[in-house]
Amino acid sequence: MPSLRELREEAADCRACPLWQTGTQTVFGEGTARARVLLVGEQPGDQEDREGRPFVGPAGRLLDEALERAGIDRSAAYVTNAVKHFKWEARGKRRIHAKPSWSEIAACRPWLESELAVVKPAVLVCLGATAAQSLLGKQFRVTKQRGTWVESDLAPHVTATIHPSAVLRQRTDEDRHREMDALVSDLAIVAAVLARAG
Repeated sequence: MPSLRELREEAADCRACPLWQTGTQTVFGEGTARARVLLVGEQPGDQEDREGRPFVGPAGRLLDEALERAGIDRSAAYVTNAVKHFKWEARGKRRIHAKPSWSEIAACRPWLESELAVVKPAVLVCLGATAAQSLLGKQFRVTKQRGTWVESDLAPHVTATIHPSAVLRQRTDEDRHREMDALVSDLAIVAAVLARAG
């Protein structure tokens, strides 16, 4: 089994789907191979694409806050995405996120499976519909099944919640606070399992 460093180096040259042509670079997962919790988002955003690191943009900062509020140490977690290149469309001078296709998700699946195989997390958390459906099946509905444990052979404990970007998309402060509280509540069940496991 290759190490995370070896996988990251190998993924840097990935040409399995056309997204490598428009993304600045492959954005591989980040964290320790001994992480007890592995969080999977959809794909890197604009800032992640430029820096080559996952969850460093606005959604990443919000995730950090949610993890802290739930009592989960981000430095003890492994964070990655279902898709390793930024898919975007131009809007003026801005690069706006575009939803990855199933073929793009499938092209990246071996990288995600390799990350899971190396890290062997006690808890796997899918952030958003794309991550959840890529790992748990197209029929999975985050809106209905968030914050609950799902039977899966991917990890001893598997759950899903919204992607932090969903909080940012809310129109009012009140809605953002409500969604953030719900995200923290979903992550609190993860914190409880990690605390029990010691």
